[in-house]
Amino acid sequence: MKGIRGISQLSRRFYAAARQGQSLTQPLAGLKFSPGAAHSYQDVHVTKAPSGLVIASLENYSPASKIGVFVKAGCRYETPDNMGVTHLLRLASNLTTKGASAFKICRGIEAVGGSLSVSSSRENMIYTVDCLRDDIDTVMEFLINVTTAPEFRAWEVSDLTQRVLLDKTQGAQNPQIGVIEGLHEAAYKNALGNSLYCPDHMVGNIQSEHLHQFVQNNFTSARMALVGLGVEHAVLKQVGEQFLNIRSGAGTTAPKAQYRGGEKRLLSTSSLVHSAVVSQSAAAGSSEALVFSVLQHLLGAGPHVKRGSGVSSKLIQGVAKATADPFDVSAFNASYSDSGLFGVYTISQAAAAGDVIKAAVAQVKAVADGGVTAAELTRAKNQLKSHFLMSLETTEGLLDAMGTQALTSGSYHSPEEISKNIDNVSLNDVASAAKKFVTGKKTMTSCGNLVKTPFVDEI
Repeated sequence: MKGIRGISQLSRRFYAAARQGQSLTQPLAGLKFSPGAAHSYQDVHVTKAPSGLVIASLENYSPASKIGVFVKAGCRYETPDNMGVTHLLRLASNLTTKGASAFKICRGIEAVGGSLSVSSSRENMIYTVDCLRDDIDTVMEFLINVTTAPEFRAWEVSDLTQRVLLDKTQGAQNPQIGVIEGLHEAAYKNALGNSLYCPDHMVGNIQSEHLHQFVQNNFTSARMALVGLGVEHAVLKQVGEQFLNIRSGAGTTAPKAQYRGGEKRLLSTSSLVHSAVVSQSAAAGSSEALVFSVLQHLLGAGPHVKRGSGVSSKLIQGVAKATADPFDVSAFNASYSDSGLFGVYTISQAAAAGDVIKAAVAQVKAVADGGVTAAELTRAKNQLKSHFLMSLETTEGLLDAMGTQALTSGSYHSPEEISKNIDNVSLNDVASAAKKFVTGKKTMTSCGNLVKTPFVDEI
């Protein structure tokens, strides 16, 4: 990793102008660019290396940098033999590697005021480091070690068992997590039906060999994206081509998700019932997926103001006519590379669960029958664009958007382009999406005291 030392010398620090009247999209006047620097400022640059690695960066001239390695290695790539391996892989991010001990990783990153975090979804693993721009070379060395050279020593992996159990316990205490996990398990026969958590029968049975094999099969250059904020593209490209050119090939190919529909009921003594009713929607990145996003905001995607009531939501208005008991309801929308789920998510008192669920589903049927005005559609589009643009204002949201698009399509679509596509959604498009939910095979998961909760075939 010695080659990483000194890469920060390739970059210069450009800060946004503080003087009134000077453009914030230009570097400070009088500063010279390094040779070959881009002529467009604060634009996302994307490069695909010969190995298949996608490199995306945004030079925002910030004194702080954020860099992430995105890998197509989510739980959908698990097999029956290594079920739960991504849960342990997520917890093993700070274990000893071939280039640094666990202590050195922790001490080295904290010494420069940086941080290392790891998250995972059903499709991707995301390793992220935050640091000051001057310390990019230091934290990048540890990021490369963690993603390309893990050792997974048997005794360290064994010590993860208690953390796995703690994660599962905390997840079990959250009914929303239980409903979402159960929803995917019931909806799909394979792949997307795999849980983000290690199943009970595999706790303590995931060995270092399982982790090594999973990394060997899935952590290949062609399945990775290196994404950076506050770093020059030339610097990131050099690091990616030199240190992430690890294994060639496409790695393990997950089977295409097979939607089946079904039901899962999780009994508890809670007085609140959490319930989700969905059907198959559209794959991420498709024009139809964008229509479902508009439909979600049309029905109600939750309060747009902190601690707000969401009284403008069609779901809230419709369910309020069916019950006087307190409740919460919103549209549920999840898109993946080859499938998606759309429906309604309700929280209600046990006695009113049936009325709330049926009233929420009835609102989607009303949209399918054309009960939407042009003004309502315009408001939903504006809400979606606002939600999307505001998510890009945080470094976490922007990095996630860049990395996800880089892995999916090897490119980046500008906010202006996506906003234009949102504006092109019509009333007919929204009605067709709602009809797909109404006529599609349903999946339902409920958690709580389910005495008054209907079964999926009763909705």
